[in-house]
Amino acid sequence: MSANPITKDYSHFEDLHIGQVIDLGQTKVTKQMIVEFASKFDPFPFHLDEEYAKKSLLGGLCASGWHTAALAIKACLDNFPNKLASGGGLGFENIKWKKPLMVNDIIGGTVTISNMRRSASNPQWGIITLNFDVCNQRGETIMLMTLNNLVDVRNPSAKLEEA
Repeated sequence: MSANPITKDYSHFEDLHIGQVIDLGQTKVTKQMIVEFASKFDPFPFHLDEEYAKKSLLGGLCASGWHTAALAIKACLDNFPNKLASGGGLGFENIKWKKPLMVNDIIGGTVTISNMRRSASNPQWGIITLNFDVCNQRGETIMLMTLNNLVDVRNPSAKLEEA
């Protein structure tokens, strides 16, 4: 039983396995979504001004890479079985924006658990590695990233397994 009553019914470290795949579902990205995010967090003109964006290398209004990453994280959490008893991210690695996320694109893709280990110094935590492969509606990869995340351990007194 989880020590945290809020996450007792969530997916804990013991419920997960290497190779597990989470489908990100589909999210349609609108002009309004792009402009609102960019206005607050990434105000480059190719995220805000359609005419400027058409003349840019990107060829049209596109979402910020950080917006793409935020949408992918939200989709992962929305589609995770039984929610994830997450303690927070430990950082991104190898984030790559392969293609721009354009107005009216529909993004989806998968997240795969590629590594898991218990924390030796804090046994109430497990650390999982999530590999994101985010695609557009044409199946083209638009972003790859790896996230290491803390996850509650349901039974911290259980023996640590060797990874």
